[in-house]
Order: sequence, then structure tokens, then C-alpha cells
Amino acid sequence: MSGIFSSELFIEFSTILIFLLTVPLASLMTYKFLKKKGKSQLYWSIGLWLFAIGVLLEVIFSFNIYNAFLIKTYLAAVAFLVSFLALGSTALLKNKKVFNYYGIFFILSAVFVAYSMITANIGNVLTNYVVFGVLPLLVVISSSVMTFPAAGMLIAVAVLSYRKTSNKKMLSIIAGVVIVSIAGSLYIAHFPAFLYYSEFIGILLLWLGFI
Repeated sequence: MSGIFSSELFIEFSTILIFLLTVPLASLMTYKFLKKKGKSQLYWSIGLWLFAIGVLLEVIFSFNIYNAFLIKTYLAAVAFLVSFLALGSTALLKNKKVFNYYGIFFILSAVFVAYSMITANIGNVLTNYVVFGVLPLLVVISSSVMTFPAAGMLIAVAVLSYRKTSNKKMLSIIAGVVIVSIAGSLYIAHFPAFLYYSEFIGILLLWLGFI
């Protein structure tokens, strides 16, 4: 059974389906931003488009198309999407000091990630059509510095927002954002299909929250 879920056909189908679900959602969030001009909608929109780019690259990888530029673009998109989603969630707090402090951290960590991607020599890390190999230590450290605090911020805002509003749609949005953000960590498991399950569930939760 695991052979089916790690097969090229399954991964191609999963990534294409997730991409087709993500693009309309990113477009909807962009429309909401253009209509309301809210910070949350802006940063969530950017995060969702980065997620769409990441999934599109997963589609490309599933066809065994690979080069250094594509993998660096993918890794950068995964790291930055978490931070943009966290920025959008932080904006919900309507606390200018917290937002500015996190914004400064975002800029500094972004410079670190950009430097690591430019200088790192990343070989072919595709296994069973997904990114599964060992990455350079500097890339791992820089990505972790950017994404772990962002994930912590997402969870904290989720708890605070739900306690304040008891809004189930907001809870669905935050849960979807958190799941989408941590989906990449499932690469460490020897069952690549988990990555696509988490991405699919995360996108469905976002759809439930936004519609």
C-alpha cells in the first residue's frame, strides 16, 4: 500500500489537485485584500501564493524535473510562506509593537535565508519524486530560524484569537494556516504521502474558514 502512495502517479495527482485548490484560494484572498485593504489579507495572500508556487514546484519534481535553481526556489518559498502567514496572523492582534518587533525579526531572518540559499551548494535531494535528501547545514539552520518562531507565533495567535472571538471560521483559518505551515516537516517521515495529506487538509480548512 505504501508503494502506491509513494508512486509517481499518486504524487503527480496529489500535487496537481492541491495546486488546483490553492490557486483559487490565493486569488480569493488577494480579492479580499484589494476590497478591504487589511494587513492580514495582504500577508496571507502573499503566503498562499508562495504556497501555490511551492506546490507547483512539487508538481514539477513529481515529473522528475530538477535543478539547483528549482530546489532553492522551493526551499525559499516554503520558509517565506510560513513567515508571511505568521505576519498575517500577527496583524490580527492589532498590537503595533508586537507586529513591528516580529517584522524586524522577519527581515533579519529573511536576509539569513537568502544568504544561505545563494551560497549553499545543494545537490539532487529528490527521493521517490519528493524532496527527501540531506540539505546543507546552513540551509537547515536558516530555515529553522525563520520558520520555528513563525510557527510558534501562529499557534499563539490561534489560541488568543479563538479565546477572544470564539469564531469557528477564524479557528478553521488559523488551523489551516498552521497545518499548511508545518506540512514540510513531514518530509522527515519515511512516508512522503503524509506531506500531501497535510497540505490537502490545510487547504480544505482554509476554504472552510474563508467561504
